Amino acid sequence: MGSLFRSETMCLAQLFLQSGTAYECLSALGEKGLVQFRDLNQNVSSFQRKFVGEVKRCEELERILAYLVQEINRADIPLPEGETSPPAPPLKQVLEMQEQLQKLEVELREVTKNKEKLRKNLLELIEYTHMLRVTKTFVKRNVEFEPTYEEFPPLENDSLLDYSCMQRLGAKLGFVSGLINQGKVEAFEKMLWRVCKGYTIVTYAELDEPLEDPETGEVIKWYVFLISFWGEQIGHKVKKICDCYHCHVYPYPNTAEERKEIQEGLNTRIQDLYTVLHKTEDYLRQVLCKAAESVYSHVIQVKKMKAIYHMLNMCSFDVTNKCLIAEVWCPEADLHELRRALEEGSRESGATIPSFMNTIPTKETPPTLIRTNKFTEGFQNIVDAYGVGSYREVNPALFTIITFPFLFAVMFGDFGHGFVMFLFALLLVLNENHPRLNQSQEIMRMFFNGRYILLLMGLFSVYTGLIYNDCFSKSVNLFGSGWSVSAMYSSSHTPAEQKKMGLWNDSIVRHNRVLQLDPSIPGVFQGPYPLGIDPIWNLATNRLTFLNSFKMKMSVILGIIHMTFGVILGIFNHLHFRKKFNIYLVSVPELLFMLCIFGYLIFMIVYKWLVYSAETSRVAPSILIEFINMFLFPASETNGLYSGQEHVQRLLLAVTALSVPVLFLGKPLFLLWLHNGRSCFGVSRSGYTLVRKDSEEEVSLLGSQDIEEGNNQIEDGYREMMCEEFNFGEILMTQVIHSIEYCLGCISNTASYLRLWALSLAHAQLSDVLWTMLVRVGLRVDTTYGVLLLLPVIALFAVLTIFILLIMEGLSAFLHAIRLHWVEFQNKFYVGAGTKFVPFSFRLLSSKFSDDVA
Repeated sequence: MGSLFRSETMCLAQLFLQSGTAYECLSALGEKGLVQFRDLNQNVSSFQRKFVGEVKRCEELERILAYLVQEINRADIPLPEGETSPPAPPLKQVLEMQEQLQKLEVELREVTKNKEKLRKNLLELIEYTHMLRVTKTFVKRNVEFEPTYEEFPPLENDSLLDYSCMQRLGAKLGFVSGLINQGKVEAFEKMLWRVCKGYTIVTYAELDEPLEDPETGEVIKWYVFLISFWGEQIGHKVKKICDCYHCHVYPYPNTAEERKEIQEGLNTRIQDLYTVLHKTEDYLRQVLCKAAESVYSHVIQVKKMKAIYHMLNMCSFDVTNKCLIAEVWCPEADLHELRRALEEGSRESGATIPSFMNTIPTKETPPTLIRTNKFTEGFQNIVDAYGVGSYREVNPALFTIITFPFLFAVMFGDFGHGFVMFLFALLLVLNENHPRLNQSQEIMRMFFNGRYILLLMGLFSVYTGLIYNDCFSKSVNLFGSGWSVSAMYSSSHTPAEQKKMGLWNDSIVRHNRVLQLDPSIPGVFQGPYPLGIDPIWNLATNRLTFLNSFKMKMSVILGIIHMTFGVILGIFNHLHFRKKFNIYLVSVPELLFMLCIFGYLIFMIVYKWLVYSAETSRVAPSILIEFINMFLFPASETNGLYSGQEHVQRLLLAVTALSVPVLFLGKPLFLLWLHNGRSCFGVSRSGYTLVRKDSEEEVSLLGSQDIEEGNNQIEDGYREMMCEEFNFGEILMTQVIHSIEYCLGCISNTASYLRLWALSLAHAQLSDVLWTMLVRVGLRVDTTYGVLLLLPVIALFAVLTIFILLIMEGLSAFLHAIRLHWVEFQNKFYVGAGTKFVPFSFRLLSSKFSDDVA
């Protein structure tokens, strides 16, 4: 897996690829994911690069495959996803695959077009039959009509819609029939009335069942209409209005025989269309099923091929245009794998001249590669969210694996809640290979990716819950309490002796609601509880006072240890980068400043715990007062914690006062001395720049031998340029800002760790409130209704516990633990100004069909 303590050692390699073997070599490199390519054509436009034509061909194949996937999904045909990823296609098969896909696309588009045309014709014929059926009742026709002309026909005896009546009036009657959308009926009728000025008669009838629109395919409600009009001009207006409202207009038969003939013809054509459409759909499904068998491999192959050509576009040609030159970052541990991949690519292509590589020196900072597995990946992501580590600096993720879940558990300490979280994470871990978990929604996928973080968070919460003796806000008496109540009660002593010794009698027990246990009385306190807090404190009225004191001191101790450990890790960075002067002029003063003030505070807390007992607790001095007096130098003598305390505190303050000017001025003055005294003796560095570019340390230390191996002489002009870039004022201001930030940060960061106490208190109180308001109420109900009430109460308690105490409180503790690591811990040693190593790997390509369709 590699080392988590530091990033992998990288080297810059130059690949010489023959033009005929470059594709196969990059295919082998992509399968192994060993190297990160550098773009050697940054000044060349994307449209002017050598392999832009091949990239366009791959994009065309992706378009065809996206169309195939869309049609397969529309036909509800399952898309098989292979367990193994097929390799990139050989160049000989690319043209053949392109030709097959293009033929398949043309065939599918033609069959789909014919199917849609048949379907549209079928829907139109079905609409026509419905229109004929409904309009049959609109107009009465006299089949055996013979026209007779009368000068004044009796209009009151005949209907206006009677065809013979219209003939007798001498007017030319026309009909327009069709279907219209239900939502357009009212507007359609108003438009006809206004345009035709009442010279039309419109009749409507709603269809019993909704029909599919031939144009859009949407199933909607339709109205059948029949418009009777007089005159050709009005007829033209009516037809234009029908077109405007997208009405489906069909010819209206003039006679009953014509209507019957049309109806029979429609039925025959509908039956024929059903048959043809069914055969077309069967053929289309067969074609799509055959295409679905190979579409997965084609999608993966085209993606790999496109990625290869993108990498080839980052290479440059030599002067003969027969060899491609690529520059890649590669871990030194994988150089033999890189050579083997080049040999495999050359062997597959059948080239006589193999491709080869060699390493080249560079002054550029390499990318950062930290190998992870499924367990460490989540913790590394937490660190990378703050910033990718600089090359070869100490990686905080190794220590975050323990400190992050532990600090979370300090704030979330509850045995019951931690066990539930542990079971949930264990369920995810045991089913991590289940395909539905990998393809779940975003929130569930987030829990799944952090399953090992949740597992350790739950496990550590079980431990801290045992220390706090909290299980769903209740204490668990596993080993028996170390306090004895019976030792406080005595009936054999006289009242004077009882009062003097502080013992209880019958009168005290009866008349006092609160009784106090005195640990100084023999037999009352028999010894500490074997694990965690004694369960008797759950019954005490001063429980919060005791737990607040304990958790506050614990938070300060954990915080100072955590920050001190961060400063010590900075020493490992200085040793690795060969900047030993930073150890003496930066790290040591920082440690002295931290330990002489806050380390001494830890000493006083632990000393008071160990030295003072229950008998001497009343005369024990206050740690807060003693710590304040350490800086105020009070004139009056204080009892103190131990003899000689005043001299020790003054010595610690003197060391603290001396460390501050060293921290402020030590490094700038040393660099100035180094620059002025050794500016004429410069050595060049081979390898990599391990500090930030243009930093003052790099400029001043070019003349020292404490950075990297290499003793090559540099040119005079380069040395003079480096000497001119040294700026003492800038170095001094940078160090002063860093020192002020550190000194003030020690105080603010120590106070920031009190969030461990605050969130632990809030979690315990929320658990207690939830128990008191729900479970206690259900348990106090009498036996008649208690059982019936207890079931919904427990269910509500479980739901609120999960959503409020586990999810909301867990998220709050998670965010605070992240803040403690990012701000209070990592800023002591972690720069996080690197760039992540992104290898050319086919495993990083998405294989989901949804991405291709999009």
